[in-house]
Amino acid sequence: MKLRRWLHRALFARRWLTFIVLCLSFFVFGAGTLNLFLLLKANTGLVLEHGWQALMDGAAMQFGELMLTGAVSMAAYVLFKSCEHSLVHWFVDEPEPGTRPIIPGAPARPVPTTTTSRSHSKKSR
Repeated sequence: MKLRRWLHRALFARRWLTFIVLCLSFFVFGAGTLNLFLLLKANTGLVLEHGWQALMDGAAMQFGELMLTGAVSMAAYVLFKSCEHSLVHWFVDEPEPGTRPIIPGAPARPVPTTTTSRSHSKKSR
């Protein structure tokens, strides 16, 4: 929960920073997954063809590196989707009353006046 609060406070509150992180995470995800499946297929084929010798020559280490690359790519994808979600909701949701307008020069919506709360309890008969 601390990470979530930090992301909301430090990242999602600043739209420009959210957009920059969105772009960076998109490129990290793209670069990480560009050739991932072809390399995994080649690594698996090498191990199936040469067996234990291929594992001893570095195929096991390469497989671990490919798995780590996949995990980092998925983390970048989750960050990308989180930034996208935040920006889309900021763009399409109604602004809160009393906030500045998105478009400069547009009139701001008036702040609603406070009213006294009514009791919603049922009257006994």
